[in-house]
Amino acid sequence: MVYIESAERRRQAIDAARTALMREGVGRVSMRVVAAEAGIPLGTLQYVFPTKLGLLEAVIDDLVAEIGRVLSASATVDGGLETSIRDGVRTFWSRLVVDHSDLQLLQYELVTHALRTPGLQDLPRRQYDLYVDTVTRWFTAAAERSGETAAVEYDQLARLLVGGIDGLLLQSVVAPDADRSAADLERVIDMVVAVAGISS
Repeated sequence: MVYIESAERRRQAIDAARTALMREGVGRVSMRVVAAEAGIPLGTLQYVFPTKLGLLEAVIDDLVAEIGRVLSASATVDGGLETSIRDGVRTFWSRLVVDHSDLQLLQYELVTHALRTPGLQDLPRRQYDLYVDTVTRWFTAAAERSGETAAVEYDQLARLLVGGIDGLLLQSVVAPDADRSAADLERVIDMVVAVAGISS
C-alpha cells in the first residue's frame, strides 16, 4: 500500500464520509461503509478516526467551515448595507442551496444527531455561533464602509437572517420548489432590511 500523509488520509476519510452520509443518512452509515467509500481498509480508517463519533465531529466541523467560507465569500461590503444584504444573501443561496438539497439535508440530520449524542452536543451551538459571527462581521463592515447605522444591533440582525434562511432551507428540503424558494428568499431579505432600519 502506498504511504499517504495523515492529513491527506484524514481529508480522504472526511470526503468519503460526507458522500456516504449524503447518500445513506447518518443512521445507515457505519465506519465500514465509509472505508469502502474511501477505498481504504477499515483498519486504516480506524487509525485516522478511532470512533464514528470522532469522524462525525470532523464531518460537522468540515461542513461548518465550508458554509462559513461560502458566507464570507458571499459577503459584499460595497454599496451600502442594504445592497450588501441583498446581494450577499442571493449569492450565498445560489452557491450553497440551489441544486444542493442533499448537502442541506445532511446538515439538518447532523445537527439533530449531534444534539442527541453525548460528546457532540456542543457542535450545533458552535456551528450557529460561527454563522452569526460571520454575518455580524459582514453587516458591521458594510455599514462602517458606507457610514450607515442600523436601528438594531448587528448580531441580532444576523440571527434574524440566519434564522430566516434556515427556515427556507428546511422548507426547500421538505418540499422543493425553486421558484417559491426564490420568491420567499426575497421576502426574507425585505424583512431583514426593514428590521435593520438603515440610516445614513
